[in-house]
Amino acid sequence: MFRLEPRASAPLLWQVATPVMAVAATMLAGGVLFALMGHDPVAAIGTIFWDPLFGAASGYSRPQLLVKAGPLILIACGLAIGFRAGIWNIGAEGQYIVGGICGAAVALAAHPAEGLWIFPAMVAAGLLGGWVWGMIPALLKNWVGASEILVSLMLVYVAQRIAAWMAFGPMRNPEGFGMPGSRNLQHYPPAANPELIAGTGIHWGVVAAAVAVVATWVLMSKSLRGFHIRVAGLAPRAARFAGVSPGVMVAFCLGLSGALAGVAGLFEVAGPAGQITDSFGTGYGFTAIIVAFLGRLHPFGILLAGLLLALTYIGGELAQLMLGLPAASVQVFQGMLLFFLLAFDILTRYRIRRRPRA
Repeated sequence: MFRLEPRASAPLLWQVATPVMAVAATMLAGGVLFALMGHDPVAAIGTIFWDPLFGAASGYSRPQLLVKAGPLILIACGLAIGFRAGIWNIGAEGQYIVGGICGAAVALAAHPAEGLWIFPAMVAAGLLGGWVWGMIPALLKNWVGASEILVSLMLVYVAQRIAAWMAFGPMRNPEGFGMPGSRNLQHYPPAANPELIAGTGIHWGVVAAAVAVVATWVLMSKSLRGFHIRVAGLAPRAARFAGVSPGVMVAFCLGLSGALAGVAGLFEVAGPAGQITDSFGTGYGFTAIIVAFLGRLHPFGILLAGLLLALTYIGGELAQLMLGLPAASVQVFQGMLLFFLLAFDILTRYRIRRRPRA
């Protein structure tokens, strides 16, 4: 009875409306899911989306909102640049882990020295580690035509094994009574990433995320490189005729997104996480993909989407404590959000028409 008719251009109204529709549909589907699990759906949705901001635990949850959103926004800004160019980095989780390992390695090598140089050196090491891990799929794509999607994704599991090896081996705390895990960097002041303003959750990672949002907007909107990125994503052949090198574009986008993911890992290991463990990867690299698409690959949209996904993390933790929801329900909730976003995104490219009768 109906058919999809391609639109000549994507209307701005639908581009703005579809993320809102996806969030609303996720709430409805999530409510059905919670009801099937035997929980009050209204209470569950309220615990996830309302209580962290306005409930009894909001005094603790509000600062955590920025703590969770910081790495998501930082990683998503890098991913969005590549996605706009048609370059698909799915392995930001691995770059996040490697960046954290490299930054922690600098701190542990310097321990117990004092000096203002230690934390900047850790930031540089985190950037470099993430950049190197992002350049591996870039070089393989340029040299042998390997898919950056598969290579970057497979490197996530390599990074996870390296983190486990470090936690049980070279980085294991010599004063940890044989337990896996490095020293806690929060107890080593020159390498720590504490709150800059008490009670707000703002640390250097949050500041870096804010800077990344502005820098990404300037890059994509006000620079020749940003114009090349947009053209490469919309019309690759036209970009090549205009002198844009595909190999350079791949290296730039994957290297930049890897560097941002790596420095996000550094700020996490020096701050909230505190140490390298065999489970250092928290899934931020994968969730940031949802953040990038929910934010329409626009830096200021990513800012809002990062806060929303951070809210699901914090609300999910509250729901586990207060309602007994399983931890996997938060991941299912985030997955449904991406599913509905992709489903409603059809409306930005197609309009629904009634099929004429034969």
